[in-house]
Amino acid sequence: MVRKIVIFPFLTLIRFYQLCISPFFPSACRYSPTCSTYTYQALQKHGIFKGSWLGLKRIISCNPWGGKGYDPVP
Repeated sequence: MVRKIVIFPFLTLIRFYQLCISPFFPSACRYSPTCSTYTYQALQKHGIFKGSWLGLKRIISCNPWGGKGYDPVP
């Protein structure tokens, strides 16, 4: 219960980005699922610390010299 309360603001920010900001920019994510969806799922599955770390690593690797393709949350 406490875990859900702690991650709720972060999940809300991600959903706000997905619904209100992302539609105005061209799709640039090289991965499937997208980086925002990956971070959302990582937070739900692993909690605030490990989920944030996984999301941050994914966002940093989403560049022309990084990886691409299907990369699910571990």
